[in-house]
Amino acid sequence: MAIDKFPVEATHIMMFARAIGDTNPIYSDAEYAKGTEVGAVIAPPTFVQASAQFDDQYPLRPMPGKPWFGSGKEATGLRKDPKGDGGGSGGGNGGGLHAEQHYEYHRPLRAGEVLTATNLALKTWEKEGRRGGKLLFSETTTEYRTVAGELVVTARGVGVRTEKVVESK
Repeated sequence: MAIDKFPVEATHIMMFARAIGDTNPIYSDAEYAKGTEVGAVIAPPTFVQASAQFDDQYPLRPMPGKPWFGSGKEATGLRKDPKGDGGGSGGGNGGGLHAEQHYEYHRPLRAGEVLTATNLALKTWEKEGRRGGKLLFSETTTEYRTVAGELVVTARGVGVRTEKVVESK
């Protein structure tokens, strides 16, 4: 995911915190937040994932007039790619699973900041599955920086998909 501009707005933080059921007032009450060590409203730990809504090409984002993950009669709303090349991300054609997600916060993310997001090189590896066939892993790392270039959050996700064994007849 590459994002040129991800505004971190106080109301967006508040709605995100409510959606995940976190009632900590540091996510919504500016007066309360002033009295904390951070001194401002901050975002919950997984908040940067909401930046996907600012990526016009994000495959899990609903796009008017196009089938998307979660719509239609197919399980994912999308027809599977015959090659099965889902990238192991757990989305797209439904051929993979999201296996891990890690967030490293270099400092708290404050309301009012504007971030950019940049993907680093994709890492891939294989393991032999217990039931035969390969497990194909892919790791993505996204850096979130302020417009001034300060690294604020590093997000790392791992997806896995299987390589189906083709049996000859």
